[in-house]
Amino acid sequence: MKAAYYEGNKTFRIADVAPVPPGPGEVRLNVAYVGICGTDVHIYHGAMDARVKPPQIIGHEMSGTVAEIGPGVDGLAVGDPVVVRPLDNRAETPADRGHSHICRNLKFIGIDSPGAYQNSWTVPAFTVHKAPAGVDLKLAALAEPLAVACHDIRLGEVRKDELAVVIGGGPIGMLVALVAREAGARVIVSEVNETRLAFARELGFEAVNPARVDLPALCRERSGDSGADIVFEVSGARAAAATMTDLLAIRGRIVVVAIYPKPVELNLFQFFWKELQMRGARVYEPEDYEKALRLIASKSLPLERLITDVVPLERIQNAFADLDAAPNAMKVLVDCTR
Repeated sequence: MKAAYYEGNKTFRIADVAPVPPGPGEVRLNVAYVGICGTDVHIYHGAMDARVKPPQIIGHEMSGTVAEIGPGVDGLAVGDPVVVRPLDNRAETPADRGHSHICRNLKFIGIDSPGAYQNSWTVPAFTVHKAPAGVDLKLAALAEPLAVACHDIRLGEVRKDELAVVIGGGPIGMLVALVAREAGARVIVSEVNETRLAFARELGFEAVNPARVDLPALCRERSGDSGADIVFEVSGARAAAATMTDLLAIRGRIVVVAIYPKPVELNLFQFFWKELQMRGARVYEPEDYEKALRLIASKSLPLERLITDVVPLERIQNAFADLDAAPNAMKVLVDCTR
């Protein structure tokens, strides 16, 4: 079988490798499609070499089918369509208070251990979720980022008719906007990239460039002068963090989705003055994956519109290089069946 090894220095190598037989509590999968994630791009740029330790097979946004089942595994059958929730919490301790998805010694499969850019992938069975029968495996490959959005919306406690602002119109931001709208919220997307603004409008969102529109005033206009009920900060931009409190109504809520590796400025006065709330949202929990799979099965979201391209595994090097050259792409899938 074929596998793509990240070698460091923006380089992938396609190699012939033997499938890994599943041990007790493991499942071997035939990988169908794997999405290129923003984290994968950071790895490609060398930003995570100390953690990934190349050469390493990466990739975690996958869909596929069950090929072989190890001893002690129940509830799965050969041929089942599946996705993988790539979190290995086997080092969890009582000090983690039962928050398995963010336990301190969590291992992210596809970063800390071999990932999905290969024809066959052997994983712990507890990470596997059955997809609905007959599901389009291309769409199922979006289950991982869609689960991120489901987690964000659930933690944000989004309610019908609330005004939600999503700051950042990349792949995760668009999925957050879609799931927020599915929950009944009125959604404004804030984005500075004109191509992504146009795409958001094509999907039916009110989308604005905060450099050209008075976004706080727009939020007040859309809410009877109150302001937004909730803001999802997905951009990772320092300016967004500094000004997101301006958008909110009294007792508004902020969900921080973006990763901020360094401290940034926040307007803490507005937290006091308006009694605002802020919470972080990291990865997902099993119920978020199940919600994502239900949404995929329902076909209620235009997920197919987010798939920019599908490339064979042998062209993974070109796919990453093309993303560098054309960063406006939403989601590129790697076809691991050929």
